[in-house]
Amino acid sequence: MGVIETTKLRAARKATSKSVAAKTDARQLHLPLGRILPGDCVEAMRSLPDKSVDCVFADPPYNLQLGGDLNRPDGSQVDAVTDHWDQFDSFAVYDQFTRDWLSEARRVLKPDGSLWVIGSYHNIFRVGATLQDLGFWILNDIVWRKSNPMPNFKGTRFTNAHETLIWASQGEKAKYQFNYRAMKTLNDELQMRSDWVLPLCGGPERLKHDGHKAHPTQKPEALLYRVLLATTEAGDVVLDPFFGTGTTGAVAKRLGREWIGCEREDFYREIAMQRIDRELPLDERAIATMQSKKNAPRVAFGALVESGMIAPGTQLFDKQRRWIATVRADGSLACDKQVGSIHGLGKDLQGAPSCNGWTFWHLEHAGDVKPVDAIRQNYLLATED
Repeated sequence: MGVIETTKLRAARKATSKSVAAKTDARQLHLPLGRILPGDCVEAMRSLPDKSVDCVFADPPYNLQLGGDLNRPDGSQVDAVTDHWDQFDSFAVYDQFTRDWLSEARRVLKPDGSLWVIGSYHNIFRVGATLQDLGFWILNDIVWRKSNPMPNFKGTRFTNAHETLIWASQGEKAKYQFNYRAMKTLNDELQMRSDWVLPLCGGPERLKHDGHKAHPTQKPEALLYRVLLATTEAGDVVLDPFFGTGTTGAVAKRLGREWIGCEREDFYREIAMQRIDRELPLDERAIATMQSKKNAPRVAFGALVESGMIAPGTQLFDKQRRWIATVRADGSLACDKQVGSIHGLGKDLQGAPSCNGWTFWHLEHAGDVKPVDAIRQNYLLATED
Protein backbone atom coordinates (compact mmCIF):
# COMPACT_ATOMS: atom_id res chain seq x y z
CA MET A 1 0.00 0.00 0.00
CA GLY A 2 1.43 3.39 -1.01
CA VAL A 3 2.10 6.38 1.24
CA ILE A 4 -0.88 8.36 -0.11
CA GLU A 5 -3.27 5.41 0.36
CA THR A 6 -2.00 4.79 3.89
CA THR A 7 -2.43 8.47 4.67
CA LYS A 8 -6.02 8.43 3.45
CA LEU A 9 -6.82 5.52 5.75
CA ARG A 10 -5.25 7.36 8.67
CA ALA A 11 -7.25 10.47 7.79
CA ALA A 12 -10.42 8.41 7.60
CA ARG A 13 -9.78 6.94 11.05
CA LYS A 14 -9.13 10.40 12.45
CA ALA A 15 -12.33 11.77 10.91
CA THR A 16 -14.30 8.78 12.18
CA SER A 17 -12.85 9.22 15.66
CA LYS A 18 -13.78 12.91 15.67
CA SER A 19 -17.31 12.18 14.48
CA VAL A 20 -17.77 9.46 17.12
CA ALA A 21 -16.49 11.83 19.82
CA ALA A 22 -18.96 14.51 18.71
CA LYS A 23 -21.81 12.01 18.80
CA THR A 24 -20.76 10.86 22.27
CA ASP A 25 -20.74 14.45 23.55
CA ALA A 26 -24.18 15.01 22.04
CA ARG A 27 -25.60 11.88 23.62
CA GLN A 28 -24.20 12.88 26.99
CA LEU A 29 -26.29 16.03 26.62
CA HIS A 30 -29.31 13.83 25.83
CA LEU A 31 -29.81 15.50 22.47
CA PRO A 32 -32.50 14.01 20.20
CA LEU A 33 -30.12 13.47 17.28
CA GLY A 34 -31.74 12.48 14.01
CA ARG A 35 -35.22 13.31 15.27
CA ILE A 36 -37.91 15.80 14.29
CA LEU A 37 -39.49 17.36 17.37
CA PRO A 38 -43.25 17.89 16.91
CA GLY A 39 -45.24 20.97 17.87
CA ASP A 40 -44.36 24.64 18.12
CA CYS A 41 -40.67 25.27 17.47
CA VAL A 42 -40.24 27.53 20.50
CA GLU A 43 -41.59 24.89 22.85
CA ALA A 44 -39.57 22.19 21.09
CA MET A 45 -36.33 24.15 21.44
CA ARG A 46 -37.01 24.68 25.14
CA SER A 47 -36.50 20.94 25.58
CA LEU A 48 -32.87 21.24 24.39
CA PRO A 49 -29.98 21.97 26.78
CA ASP A 50 -28.14 25.30 26.83
CA LYS A 51 -25.14 25.63 24.50
CA SER A 52 -25.71 22.25 22.89
CA VAL A 53 -25.76 22.80 19.09
CA ASP A 54 -23.10 24.04 16.70
CA CYS A 55 -25.26 25.62 14.02
CA VAL A 56 -28.85 26.80 13.59
CA PHE A 57 -30.27 27.08 10.09
CA ALA A 58 -33.70 28.71 10.10
CA ASP A 59 -36.14 29.14 7.24
CA PRO A 60 -39.00 30.79 9.16
CA PRO A 61 -42.39 31.82 7.78
CA TYR A 62 -41.90 34.86 5.55
CA ASN A 63 -45.23 36.49 6.50
CA LEU A 64 -45.86 37.22 2.84
CA GLN A 65 -49.09 39.16 3.48
CA LEU A 66 -50.62 37.99 0.22
CA GLY A 67 -53.82 39.87 -0.47
CA GLY A 68 -55.46 37.18 -2.58
CA ASP A 69 -54.78 34.66 -5.29
CA LEU A 70 -51.88 35.25 -7.65
CA ASN A 71 -52.79 34.61 -11.29
CA ARG A 72 -50.84 34.42 -14.55
CA PRO A 73 -51.90 36.54 -17.55
CA ASP A 74 -53.78 33.52 -18.93
CA GLY A 75 -55.86 33.36 -15.75
CA SER A 76 -54.24 30.23 -14.32
CA GLN A 77 -53.41 30.31 -10.62
CA VAL A 78 -49.83 30.45 -9.34
CA ASP A 79 -48.94 27.88 -6.69
CA ALA A 80 -48.04 30.50 -4.07
CA VAL A 81 -47.66 30.33 -0.28
CA THR A 82 -51.16 30.56 1.16
CA ASP A 83 -50.71 28.12 4.06
CA HIS A 84 -51.88 29.01 7.53
CA TRP A 85 -48.38 28.72 9.00
CA ASP A 86 -47.33 31.79 6.99
CA GLN A 87 -50.18 33.98 8.23
CA PHE A 88 -49.85 36.40 11.15
CA ASP A 89 -52.39 38.92 12.39
CA SER A 90 -49.97 41.85 12.47
CA PHE A 91 -46.32 42.81 12.27
CA ALA A 92 -46.30 43.02 16.06
CA VAL A 93 -47.39 39.40 16.35
CA TYR A 94 -44.76 38.32 13.82
CA ASP A 95 -42.05 40.32 15.59
CA GLN A 96 -42.86 38.67 18.93
CA PHE A 97 -42.78 35.24 17.30
CA THR A 98 -39.39 36.10 15.78
CA ARG A 99 -38.02 37.27 19.12
CA ASP A 100 -39.23 34.10 20.86
CA TRP A 101 -37.62 31.61 18.48
CA LEU A 102 -34.42 33.62 18.08
CA SER A 103 -34.07 33.80 21.89
CA GLU A 104 -34.26 30.02 22.09
CA ALA A 105 -31.83 29.65 19.20
CA ARG A 106 -29.36 31.90 21.03
CA ARG A 107 -29.71 29.87 24.21
CA VAL A 108 -29.07 26.47 22.60
CA LEU A 109 -26.20 27.66 20.37
CA LYS A 110 -22.68 27.06 21.61
CA PRO A 111 -20.57 30.21 22.18
CA ASP A 112 -18.74 29.54 18.90
CA GLY A 113 -21.88 28.50 17.02
CA SER A 114 -23.35 30.05 13.88
CA LEU A 115 -26.88 31.20 13.10
CA TRP A 116 -28.26 31.26 9.55
CA VAL A 117 -31.64 32.77 8.69
CA ILE A 118 -33.11 32.97 5.20
CA GLY A 119 -35.93 35.27 4.16
CA SER A 120 -37.33 37.64 1.56
CA TYR A 121 -37.95 41.37 1.62
CA HIS A 122 -41.19 40.65 3.47
CA ASN A 123 -39.44 39.60 6.67
CA ILE A 124 -35.64 39.56 6.56
CA PHE A 125 -35.16 43.17 7.70
CA ARG A 126 -37.42 42.65 10.71
CA VAL A 127 -35.62 39.41 11.54
CA GLY A 128 -32.23 41.11 11.17
CA ALA A 129 -33.15 43.92 13.53
CA THR A 130 -34.42 41.47 16.14
CA LEU A 131 -31.37 39.25 16.05
CA GLN A 132 -29.15 42.30 16.48
CA ASP A 133 -31.29 43.43 19.43
CA LEU A 134 -30.73 40.01 21.01
CA GLY A 135 -26.95 40.28 20.75
CA PHE A 136 -26.17 38.31 17.60
CA TRP A 137 -23.43 39.76 15.39
CA ILE A 138 -24.03 39.77 11.63
CA LEU A 139 -21.04 38.36 9.73
CA ASN A 140 -22.49 38.45 6.22
CA ASP A 141 -25.72 38.90 4.38
CA ILE A 142 -25.73 36.45 1.51
CA VAL A 143 -27.78 37.11 -1.60
CA TRP A 144 -29.11 33.89 -3.07
CA ARG A 145 -29.64 34.96 -6.68
CA LYS A 146 -32.02 32.52 -8.33
CA SER A 147 -30.94 31.52 -11.81
CA ASN A 148 -34.54 30.60 -12.70
CA PRO A 149 -36.86 32.93 -10.71
CA MET A 150 -40.60 33.09 -11.13
CA PRO A 151 -41.45 36.11 -13.35
CA ASN A 152 -43.60 38.98 -12.21
CA PHE A 153 -46.70 38.02 -14.19
CA LYS A 154 -48.52 41.33 -13.86
CA GLY A 155 -45.51 43.41 -14.82
CA THR A 156 -46.12 45.78 -11.91
CA ARG A 157 -42.77 45.30 -10.15
CA PHE A 158 -39.25 44.04 -10.73
CA THR A 159 -38.99 40.26 -10.77
CA ASN A 160 -38.19 38.98 -7.29
CA ALA A 161 -35.04 37.11 -8.25
CA HIS A 162 -33.29 36.70 -4.90
CA GLU A 163 -33.61 35.86 -1.23
CA THR A 164 -31.32 36.95 1.59
CA LEU A 165 -29.48 34.84 4.14
CA ILE A 166 -28.08 36.35 7.32
CA TRP A 167 -25.06 34.62 8.83
CA ALA A 168 -24.40 35.65 12.43
CA SER A 169 -22.24 34.71 15.39
CA GLN A 170 -23.11 34.88 19.08
CA GLY A 171 -21.45 38.28 19.47
CA GLU A 172 -18.95 40.75 18.07
CA LYS A 173 -15.95 38.99 19.61
CA ALA A 174 -17.31 35.45 19.46
CA LYS A 175 -15.30 32.78 17.68
CA TYR A 176 -17.05 30.95 14.88
CA GLN A 177 -16.34 28.22 12.33
CA PHE A 178 -15.59 29.31 8.78
CA ASN A 179 -14.01 26.88 6.35
CA TYR A 180 -12.60 29.57 4.09
CA ARG A 181 -10.26 27.25 2.21
CA ALA A 182 -13.05 24.78 1.45
CA MET A 183 -15.20 27.59 0.06
CA LYS A 184 -12.37 28.82 -2.13
CA THR A 185 -11.78 25.30 -3.43
CA LEU A 186 -15.50 24.87 -4.09
CA ASN A 187 -15.43 28.10 -6.10
CA ASP A 188 -12.63 27.03 -8.47
CA GLU A 189 -9.87 28.65 -6.37
CA LEU A 190 -11.61 32.04 -6.26
CA GLN A 191 -12.63 33.62 -2.97
CA MET A 192 -16.31 32.82 -2.40
CA ARG A 193 -18.45 35.95 -2.71
CA SER A 194 -21.61 36.88 -0.86
CA ASP A 195 -23.80 36.53 -3.97
CA TRP A 196 -24.63 32.91 -4.70
CA VAL A 197 -26.18 31.98 -8.04
CA LEU A 198 -28.17 28.79 -7.53
CA PRO A 199 -31.35 27.49 -9.19
CA LEU A 200 -34.67 27.01 -7.45
CA CYS A 201 -35.46 23.54 -6.19
CA GLY A 202 -36.78 21.53 -9.11
CA GLY A 203 -36.59 18.29 -11.05
CA PRO A 204 -36.34 15.03 -9.10
CA GLU A 205 -35.21 16.97 -6.01
CA ARG A 206 -38.60 18.69 -5.74
CA LEU A 207 -40.81 16.53 -3.52
CA LYS A 208 -44.32 15.91 -4.82
CA HIS A 209 -47.53 14.62 -3.24
CA ASP A 210 -50.52 13.71 -5.39
CA GLY A 211 -48.89 15.51 -8.31
CA HIS A 212 -48.41 18.79 -6.41
CA LYS A 213 -45.48 20.34 -4.57
CA ALA A 214 -45.21 18.78 -1.13
CA HIS A 215 -43.99 22.13 0.24
CA PRO A 216 -44.29 25.54 -1.47
CA THR A 217 -40.89 26.85 -0.32
CA GLN A 218 -38.63 23.79 -0.44
CA LYS A 219 -35.02 25.02 -0.57
CA PRO A 220 -32.46 23.54 -2.98
CA GLU A 221 -30.00 21.12 -1.46
CA ALA A 222 -27.11 23.04 -3.05
CA LEU A 223 -27.91 26.00 -0.79
CA LEU A 224 -27.73 23.92 2.40
CA TYR A 225 -24.68 22.09 1.12
CA ARG A 226 -22.79 25.37 0.87
CA VAL A 227 -23.99 26.64 4.23
CA LEU A 228 -23.03 23.47 6.11
CA LEU A 229 -19.75 22.98 4.29
CA ALA A 230 -18.79 26.59 5.06
CA THR A 231 -19.61 26.80 8.75
CA THR A 232 -19.68 23.30 10.27
CA GLU A 233 -17.43 20.27 10.60
CA ALA A 234 -18.11 16.54 10.49
CA GLY A 235 -19.91 15.50 13.68
CA ASP A 236 -21.31 18.98 14.42
CA VAL A 237 -24.94 19.26 15.48
CA VAL A 238 -27.20 21.33 13.21
CA LEU A 239 -30.63 22.48 14.40
CA ASP A 240 -33.40 23.51 11.99
CA PRO A 241 -36.39 25.03 13.86
CA PHE A 242 -38.54 25.11 10.69
CA PHE A 243 -37.71 21.70 9.27
CA GLY A 244 -40.33 21.45 6.54
CA THR A 245 -39.54 18.59 4.19
CA GLY A 246 -36.10 18.02 5.70
CA THR A 247 -33.58 19.57 3.31
CA THR A 248 -31.29 20.46 6.22
CA GLY A 249 -31.46 16.94 7.62
CA ALA A 250 -30.83 15.29 4.25
CA VAL A 251 -27.76 17.40 3.49
CA ALA A 252 -26.47 17.12 7.07
CA LYS A 253 -26.68 13.34 6.93
CA ARG A 254 -24.86 13.28 3.60
CA LEU A 255 -22.04 15.46 4.94
CA GLY A 256 -21.58 13.56 8.20
CA ARG A 257 -23.23 16.20 10.42
CA GLU A 258 -25.76 15.43 13.15
CA TRP A 259 -29.18 17.09 12.90
CA ILE A 260 -32.25 17.97 14.94
CA GLY A 261 -35.46 19.32 13.43
CA CYS A 262 -38.57 21.06 14.74
CA GLU A 263 -41.76 20.82 12.70
CA ARG A 264 -45.38 21.18 13.81
CA GLU A 265 -47.02 19.85 10.64
CA ASP A 266 -47.52 16.06 10.71
CA PHE A 267 -47.50 15.86 6.92
CA TYR A 268 -44.11 17.53 6.59
CA ARG A 269 -42.58 15.42 9.35
CA GLU A 270 -43.62 12.22 7.60
CA ILE A 271 -42.28 13.31 4.22
CA ALA A 272 -39.04 14.58 5.75
CA MET A 273 -38.27 11.31 7.54
CA GLN A 274 -38.97 9.28 4.42
CA ARG A 275 -36.60 11.53 2.51
CA ILE A 276 -33.79 11.41 5.06
CA ASP A 277 -34.08 7.63 5.47
CA ARG A 278 -33.28 7.34 1.76
CA GLU A 279 -30.20 9.56 2.07
CA LEU A 280 -26.80 7.85 2.16
CA PRO A 281 -23.92 9.50 4.07
CA LEU A 282 -20.72 10.14 2.17
CA ASP A 283 -17.61 8.15 3.03
CA GLU A 284 -15.58 9.77 5.81
CA ARG A 285 -12.68 10.35 3.41
CA ALA A 286 -14.96 12.16 0.98
CA ILE A 287 -16.14 14.77 3.47
CA ALA A 288 -12.63 15.90 4.46
CA THR A 289 -12.08 19.43 3.16
CA MET A 290 -9.16 21.68 2.35
CA GLN A 291 -7.86 23.51 5.41
CA SER A 292 -7.20 27.22 5.58
CA LYS A 293 -3.48 27.92 5.38
CA LYS A 294 -3.92 30.58 8.02
CA ASN A 295 -5.44 28.10 10.46
CA ALA A 296 -3.37 25.08 9.48
CA PRO A 297 -0.63 24.07 11.92
CA ARG A 298 2.91 24.76 10.74
CA VAL A 299 4.68 21.73 9.33
CA ALA A 300 8.41 21.41 8.88
CA PHE A 301 9.59 19.61 5.76
CA GLY A 302 11.66 17.44 8.07
CA ALA A 303 8.46 16.14 9.67
CA LEU A 304 7.48 14.60 6.33
CA VAL A 305 10.91 13.01 6.06
CA GLU A 306 11.00 11.54 9.55
CA SER A 307 7.42 10.26 9.21
CA GLY A 308 8.39 8.37 6.04
CA MET A 309 5.97 10.27 3.81
CA ILE A 310 8.95 11.55 1.81
CA ALA A 311 11.88 9.17 2.19
CA PRO A 312 15.54 10.27 2.24
CA GLY A 313 16.91 9.81 -1.25
CA THR A 314 13.69 10.97 -2.95
CA GLN A 315 14.37 13.19 -5.93
CA LEU A 316 12.52 16.49 -6.12
CA PHE A 317 12.38 18.75 -9.16
CA ASP A 318 10.85 22.05 -10.22
CA LYS A 319 7.89 21.97 -12.56
CA GLN A 320 10.05 22.58 -15.64
CA ARG A 321 12.60 20.00 -14.41
CA ARG A 322 15.45 22.47 -14.67
CA TRP A 323 16.87 21.31 -11.35
CA ILE A 324 16.81 17.96 -9.57
CA ALA A 325 17.51 17.80 -5.84
CA THR A 326 17.93 14.85 -3.50
CA VAL A 327 16.22 14.75 -0.11
CA ARG A 328 18.70 14.11 2.71
CA ALA A 329 18.03 12.48 6.09
CA ASP A 330 17.76 15.80 7.95
CA GLY A 331 15.25 17.29 5.50
CA SER A 332 17.78 19.36 3.60
CA LEU A 333 18.13 19.16 -0.20
CA ALA A 334 21.25 18.72 -2.30
CA CYS A 335 21.50 19.77 -5.95
CA ASP A 336 25.00 19.19 -7.37
CA LYS A 337 27.20 21.06 -4.88
CA GLN A 338 24.48 23.32 -3.52
CA VAL A 339 22.68 22.43 -0.30
CA GLY A 340 19.82 24.09 1.57
CA SER A 341 16.25 23.89 2.80
CA ILE A 342 13.36 23.42 0.37
CA HIS A 343 12.87 27.19 0.44
CA GLY A 344 16.51 28.30 0.59
CA LEU A 345 17.78 26.01 -2.16
CA GLY A 346 14.87 26.93 -4.42
CA LYS A 347 15.66 30.61 -3.86
CA ASP A 348 19.39 30.19 -4.57
CA LEU A 349 18.91 28.10 -7.71
CA GLN A 350 16.56 30.69 -9.22
CA GLY A 351 18.54 33.67 -8.00
CA ALA A 352 15.25 34.93 -6.54
CA PRO A 353 14.70 36.96 -3.34
CA SER A 354 12.45 34.21 -1.93
CA CYS A 355 10.87 30.87 -2.80
CA ASN A 356 7.91 28.87 -1.53
CA GLY A 357 9.49 25.44 -1.60
CA TRP A 358 6.18 23.71 -0.93
CA THR A 359 4.86 24.65 -4.37
CA PHE A 360 8.22 25.00 -6.17
CA TRP A 361 9.40 21.42 -5.64
CA HIS A 362 7.57 18.42 -7.09
CA LEU A 363 7.93 14.65 -6.90
CA GLU A 364 6.64 11.58 -8.68
CA HIS A 365 4.30 9.24 -6.83
CA ALA A 366 2.35 6.31 -8.29
CA GLY A 367 2.88 7.71 -11.77
CA ASP A 368 1.62 11.21 -10.90
CA VAL A 369 3.60 14.41 -10.48
CA LYS A 370 2.61 16.24 -7.30
CA PRO A 371 3.87 19.38 -5.54
CA VAL A 372 5.42 18.73 -2.16
CA ASP A 373 2.51 20.69 -0.67
CA ALA A 374 0.14 17.84 -1.62
CA ILE A 375 2.12 15.55 0.69
CA ARG A 376 1.97 18.18 3.42
CA GLN A 377 -1.83 18.34 3.11
CA ASN A 378 -2.02 14.55 3.46
CA TYR A 379 0.23 14.77 6.52
CA LEU A 380 -2.11 17.36 8.08
CA LEU A 381 -5.16 15.16 7.44
CA ALA A 382 -3.41 12.15 8.96
CA THR A 383 -2.30 13.99 12.11
CA GLU A 384 -5.19 16.35 12.85
CA ASP A 385 -6.85 15.97 16.26
